[in-house]
Amino acid sequence: MRYLANFLKHGHEFGAHLFLGVPLRMAIDLHQDGFHLSLAQSEGDIAAAQGLRYAVFVDELGANGPGVDHNAKRECDRFDAFADHLLLRHRDKVVGVYRVMRSDQAVRAGGFYTQSEFDVSKLQNSGRRLLELGRSCVDPSFRTGPAVYLLWQGLAEYVRQHDCDLLFGTASFGGTDATKHAAALSLLHHSYLADPELRPKARPLQNMSLIPSEQLDRRSAMVHLPPLIKAYLRLGGKVGEGAFIDHDFDCIDVCMVMDTEKLNEKTAGRYRANRA
Repeated sequence: MRYLANFLKHGHEFGAHLFLGVPLRMAIDLHQDGFHLSLAQSEGDIAAAQGLRYAVFVDELGANGPGVDHNAKRECDRFDAFADHLLLRHRDKVVGVYRVMRSDQAVRAGGFYTQSEFDVSKLQNSGRRLLELGRSCVDPSFRTGPAVYLLWQGLAEYVRQHDCDLLFGTASFGGTDATKHAAALSLLHHSYLADPELRPKARPLQNMSLIPSEQLDRRSAMVHLPPLIKAYLRLGGKVGEGAFIDHDFDCIDVCMVMDTEKLNEKTAGRYRANRA
């Protein structure tokens, strides 16, 4: 759930169409201004997604870990083979990716990626249809144009076609020093915790309540939230209990949870494609 920072700022400026009525793998076929959005259909498509992830997560942000293949210049993990991959191309070059995994796919994969950082058993026991969001990134040359918006439109259509109820996944603060993000983390803890019956919990847990509620400058803290997290909060998203220190990706992760029944309709409307 990384690097969708410009959507709320720019999303209303762009329009697109999705062609519906057939199974999902054939349904997402979006074209606009040289862009083409579709789901990965081959190993080559997935390799292209992994290549962009390497360029962003490794080359740009300094990530490392067991899923990084420096020789092939790919960032990958075992979940890639089970998930769906939303690919955005610009004139045949992959410039944006989004990995999504439904509950049935997670069963085949032996679990969700998020479970390596958070206890999501309450979500799994909710009886609702889950969709994990992850490994999203956009080529830096395309972050201020329609690319982010088009990725979100594709995601919205995926959610609609699979009738997903709860969306979740990790979103990040840069660096691993929680004290540098004390105000923003404290704001999330004091004002945006998910309902107890759905609330994920970090394992191990980095306490997010670093500043007492009565001492917190909420306006300043909101300014210092990463743009993607603010985007999810504006949609009505909530967070799990505690943060996870991800040393491989040099970041601090929080677990976002969005209930599709409680999304902010005014904001969510920006994420829906105009339809013919």
